[in-house]
Amino acid sequence: MDAVATANEILREKGYADRDLAVHAGPRGKALLKGNKIISPFSDDADLVLRVVRELVPLDAELGNRLLRPADLRAALGA
Repeated sequence: MDAVATANEILREKGYADRDLAVHAGPRGKALLKGNKIISPFSDDADLVLRVVRELVPLDAELGNRLLRPADLRAALGA
């Protein structure tokens, strides 16, 4: 299974519907995390987006009505 499919499976396990948060394949090995639960799309290498989904995206129930911010996700990667 590739990184995009794996990331989407993890997102579904975390309770997200595809319209709310999903990963889409982009050109040259890039991937895009986008949906109603993120202020703007997060784009990077597919393996890094998978890591973000695995380690930084909370359960849908924990996120509640808040929205994810790509800048916060990127900052958490560097921490």
